Amino acid sequence: MNSLRDFQARHDLSMEALCARILERHAATIRVKKPAVAIGNLARIVETTLMLANRKGFHSTSLRDLTEQSGLSMGALYAYFDSKDTLLMMILGQVVSVVEEVLGHPPDGLANDPAARLRWLLSTHLFLTETMHPWFVFAYMEAKSFPKDGRDLAVTSEMLTESMIADALADGVARGLFAMPDVTMTAALIKPMLQDWYVKRAKHRRRGITPDLYAEQLIAFVEAAVGLRRA
Repeated sequence: MNSLRDFQARHDLSMEALCARILERHAATIRVKKPAVAIGNLARIVETTLMLANRKGFHSTSLRDLTEQSGLSMGALYAYFDSKDTLLMMILGQVVSVVEEVLGHPPDGLANDPAARLRWLLSTHLFLTETMHPWFVFAYMEAKSFPKDGRDLAVTSEMLTESMIADALADGVARGLFAMPDVTMTAALIKPMLQDWYVKRAKHRRRGITPDLYAEQLIAFVEAAVGLRRA
């Protein structure tokens, strides 16, 4: 099975790398054209936003709070976004983009092995959310206050990951490896167990549960629940 260390060695999901992708996606509207400066400031903006949202909620966070905590002036902030909603969509858009990029490209050889593909999806999802923990907590906890485009984007992303799991389950059923009455409902029940890791990570950490152990135990639970037939 994959490990967190292996996952992080394969994917550069550092704050700087993620902000470089935000800059690339929003290059037409970000007024700072020197990449090193823009990426550095975006990293300060995003880190501060995630910290303040975790502390007091994004809805209650003002741009004045952001200037005070980030050390950037109001004018400097407006060089990157024109409103809090735009900033929110920058952050949420990066989360969705990474989910599609990472989970949408399973390793070669898994296309004809639904059991291995399911294990890969579960472990990779967990390791992705562990690596980008503040980003995923933000997307999950702030969803209720997103504008409509943000809510639509979050729902689309959640349905995408559920559909990836459902596809692996359906393939396993077709090959006689899994047995369950409703593939779609089973995928929908698996998703909250994946979210539990990053939403309630402190609880699991207090129990001494590592990301690798959580992945191992979740995979064992899911395989038993879907009736995996072992050779």
